[in-house]
Amino acid sequence: MVYITEDLIRRRAEHNECEIFSLEEVSLHQQDIERIEHIERWCRDLKILYLQNNLIPRIENVGRLKKLEYLNLALNNIQVIENLEGCESLQKLDLTLNFVGRLSSVAALKENLHLGQLFLVGNPCAVFQGYREYVIATLPQLQCLDGTAVTRSERIAANQGLEELTRQVLEQEDQYLRGNTSEKEEGSTDRTGSRQEAVTDGPPDSEGKQEDGTESDEERREKEFWNTPCPFTPESRIEAHRHLEKKKTAKEKDAQKKVKPPRTLITADGRVLNVNEPKLDFSLTEDDDNNRIVLDLAVYRHMDTSLMDVDVQPTYVRVSIKGKTFQMVLPAEVKPDSSTALRSQTTGHLLLHMPRAQGEIKATKAAPRPSKDAAPRQHNSYDHPKRERGVPERLEVDPSGRVDIANIVTRRRAAEGPLEAARLNPDAPHRHVPSDGFMDDPDVPPLV
Repeated sequence: MVYITEDLIRRRAEHNECEIFSLEEVSLHQQDIERIEHIERWCRDLKILYLQNNLIPRIENVGRLKKLEYLNLALNNIQVIENLEGCESLQKLDLTLNFVGRLSSVAALKENLHLGQLFLVGNPCAVFQGYREYVIATLPQLQCLDGTAVTRSERIAANQGLEELTRQVLEQEDQYLRGNTSEKEEGSTDRTGSRQEAVTDGPPDSEGKQEDGTESDEERREKEFWNTPCPFTPESRIEAHRHLEKKKTAKEKDAQKKVKPPRTLITADGRVLNVNEPKLDFSLTEDDDNNRIVLDLAVYRHMDTSLMDVDVQPTYVRVSIKGKTFQMVLPAEVKPDSSTALRSQTTGHLLLHMPRAQGEIKATKAAPRPSKDAAPRQHNSYDHPKRERGVPERLEVDPSGRVDIANIVTRRRAAEGPLEAARLNPDAPHRHVPSDGFMDDPDVPPLV
């Protein structure tokens, strides 16, 4: 059961900046409301009220709406016209497709002097003999009934036979009410029981068929519920509504249980996958003349561009189309910042131009470094074969990129080497002491 709450009215009052005290028009249709309440206290200035297509059984709590001009209660469960005497400004009342069987209750609208239009089509009373003449004679202020204007001659003829019309209408009312009571009693027997069984057993399968193609028990019960004749009463309408509401709730629960897990776009080890969820045609070409890669994606011609999102990465491209992902691994590295996305005005295709990246750096395997415990290998630059052939020698650096600058020159103790001595006494003349086994070669040019 849905109640009329302040929050519901405020959400329906966006055109009035969500203020309800000065609201003049509000639409509460198709909300499954089962009772009119609070409106006459919260919206005193209301002029137009839409309450069609709900489950309202009676007219109530609107008598204080002095400024109300139009009240729409079509497609509800109203059986009697009542409690509208206080709506002094009421000009139009719509009760289409309700269950008004007491035609004599239209006399309650005599106090609404400004009432010019009344709609009762689709009600049981609308098939009574003398229905139109009785309403016209009872409501002299009426100008239009069920969309048809009331003529002067029609009004004169109705007033002349008002007594006879009243007698006929009252007889038909009694007959309708007795028949309605008997139909309700019959409806509480086996036929209503079978309907109740279809409602309470649970929702039907999504396919409605078994694996062998035959009808399931749920589908048979569903067909029985809708094909079994029943009286057209407010109770049967509420029963059908409850049945549909239960099916809707069950489908929502099943949909929550069957939520698909998110699709994997990149694996745990970093490998990018090719994905085409929207199932679109595409072509990926390499434009060697312009040194770029071109992706032509055949998106829908009439789809708005705001529903697309393009993400270009150095090694792959990802396009989101209405929440569905298209992802493609590129054959070469590209420049994301220089890439462009264009939309064809004739075919609607999405064209991505992605320039190739220049000077692509690829990772190589680093050479293993020698362990600290291993004996250092001594090289003699004078015995190098390139040195003998006169080829200039180049400095070799560890390919791993880790160079210990502090240990390029071996630091000796102050007693054994000139480095520490020179630091302690910088003014003293420096004298180089050759190491053991040093041999002076005159063919080698000096280093300084």
